[in-house]
Amino acid sequence: MTYCAAIRLKDGMIFASDTRTNAGVDHISTFRKLYQYGIEGERFMVLQTAGNLATSQAVFTKLQNAINQRHEHNLHTVLTLFDAAQMVGECMREITTQAQNIAGDSNSGTFTSSFMLGGQIKGQPPELYMIYPEGNCIRATQDTPFFQLGESKYGKPILDRSVQYQTEVRHALQALLLSFDSTIRSNLSVGMPIDLVVYHNDSLTLPTGRRIDEEDEYFNHIRQQWSEGLRQTLKELPDSPEDYWQ
Repeated sequence: MTYCAAIRLKDGMIFASDTRTNAGVDHISTFRKLYQYGIEGERFMVLQTAGNLATSQAVFTKLQNAINQRHEHNLHTVLTLFDAAQMVGECMREITTQAQNIAGDSNSGTFTSSFMLGGQIKGQPPELYMIYPEGNCIRATQDTPFFQLGESKYGKPILDRSVQYQTEVRHALQALLLSFDSTIRSNLSVGMPIDLVVYHNDSLTLPTGRRIDEEDEYFNHIRQQWSEGLRQTLKELPDSPEDYWQ
């Protein structure tokens, strides 16, 4: 299992993915699930994934090979983010079909993955897409400014309550990190380190990004403060009426 989340805000975009993969409790590994593409000053893209690891890695490899080999159509030449999302979907369908044919199981969902693609191309607004295993996609809107992949249920309530399109980037970042803390605490199949990328709209720069591990001082500080704050708020809530106890 995995947990990935991406947020599109009026001033920026935030992307974060955990790195844990597991095939049972005795086979736990760390694999990158967030990749960055782009050309400084021209375009910036982040691609995140959840699902079958072999399929995801094959998609990443094929997309990067197309860039390296200067194919006519690649993520560095597409005209729009929508075109890029369609390219990812087509690549995924092709790889999934090949795997199903080799296995002789054309109806199996074993080989499927889902992706999120976000970024900006010069002269166009920032965009964020969710790409489904079937290859089709939807775009984030001001009413729905974030997407999640994988084990999303533990972190979603925090984002639902605290993140809107107008939210400041720094506050959305805090909420996103806390959604990861909630997920990691509640599901052992999601784990650190966390890959994080923050992009400021219209900058068209390629952020360095950050890998957050168990020793990260800021992450540990806010997760501790969040836990203490929740406990304190619980103590300060009004006592329940007597008929609640009957």
